[in-house]
Amino acid sequence: MEITPSLMSVITQMGSFSSEHFSLETYQQNLQTKKLGKILLFAEVTTTTMNLLDGLMFKLPEEMGLIAIAVRQTQGKGRGGNVWLSPVGCALSTLHITIPLYSNLGQRIPFVQHLVSLAVVESVRSIPGYEDIELRVKWPNDIYYSDLMKLGGVLVNSTLIETTFHVLIGFGFNVNNSNPTICINDLIKKHNKKEGTQLKALTADCLIARTVTVLERLIDIFQEKGPNGVLHCYYKYWVHSGKQVRLHSEEGPIAWIVGIDDCGFLQVHEEGKGIESVHPDGNSFDMVKNLVVPKRS
Repeated sequence: MEITPSLMSVITQMGSFSSEHFSLETYQQNLQTKKLGKILLFAEVTTTTMNLLDGLMFKLPEEMGLIAIAVRQTQGKGRGGNVWLSPVGCALSTLHITIPLYSNLGQRIPFVQHLVSLAVVESVRSIPGYEDIELRVKWPNDIYYSDLMKLGGVLVNSTLIETTFHVLIGFGFNVNNSNPTICINDLIKKHNKKEGTQLKALTADCLIARTVTVLERLIDIFQEKGPNGVLHCYYKYWVHSGKQVRLHSEEGPIAWIVGIDDCGFLQVHEEGKGIESVHPDGNSFDMVKNLVVPKRS
């Protein structure tokens, strides 16, 4: 079969699987889920992992929990159509989940990106010894080194069919590639140097599996308890606590970030106007300029 951007052969014989950059054994050892991530579609190189699952999304059994993982992407995408560079060393994957419309999360779909961002951070900081690695979440869907530099992000596409959301969750974060920004293993080296520890470097296969494991747990908690079940943990790791920002432009009104509302929107307190909610789909957060600005279309 000729391989094209829209047509790939799928090899199902496990005996022939091997990859220099991905250990199936490591992935399986670290995946502790009931459903998510159990069926794996792997490619050394693809346009995007989102593309691998896009055509399959509505044909998959709900209980399948399929994940696509790649070593490298040639057309990685970020939020708002931005390009996401995806060299070797990145953890790159797209996970398919289904969410009932009439459930806590189904009524608050914007929270999915927050749960995934939190799961990525927890995948590292829940490992004994790695609790103080300066990995954080930035609203609405970024993974940051402290409040200084982006090293990952989340892209969520959801489609409602009857009473079920079909959701593709794309997430990518730098594990062992110091370019184009910084990576998790750089943060571990910094920590070892500062604290005199000898924490081992981590791998993408391990952290993708841990992320999916944490995400399944967070979804279960959210479905049972709603936002209050997860927000205390989200605030523990986010970069915005008590930060002062300007709204709309560098000359815009000053506001203080106070939290996230019941729908997953950013809450800001503008003097004289009280608390307002900022919708994630229409806005982005400029960390360099401390601005909440409308997203460019």
